[in-house]
Amino acid sequence: MSERFDKGMKIRRSVLGDAHVDRAEAAKTAFDEPFQSFITEGAWGTVWASDKLTKRERSMITLALLAALGQWDEVAMHVRASANTGASPEDLREAMMHVAVYAGVPAANHALKIIKKTYGEMGVEI
Repeated sequence: MSERFDKGMKIRRSVLGDAHVDRAEAAKTAFDEPFQSFITEGAWGTVWASDKLTKRERSMITLALLAALGQWDEVAMHVRASANTGASPEDLREAMMHVAVYAGVPAANHALKIIKKTYGEMGVEI
């Protein structure tokens, strides 16, 4: 694998956690292996690896974009990841305020429901 892949896998594990990445790797097949390599190198090894933003900032941006696009499963996953990025519940609430203004109240409202549910599952009181 490439240096970018190795760096991406390290960051992916630091953000999403070993258990999540291990499940994804175990589920990988020859069919989706090129896609998994692409996201590990591109998303994690390039975008998340840049030192221009903190993991906390990237977490907030990612959640806002996912909410705006209605990617609900990914919202829950990245809420769980926020425990590893330093993004607080208050940070996520503020990100959803931006979603409400720029992408619509329904998207932000639904994302807030997922955020609350996910934090509840994590044992985080909000």
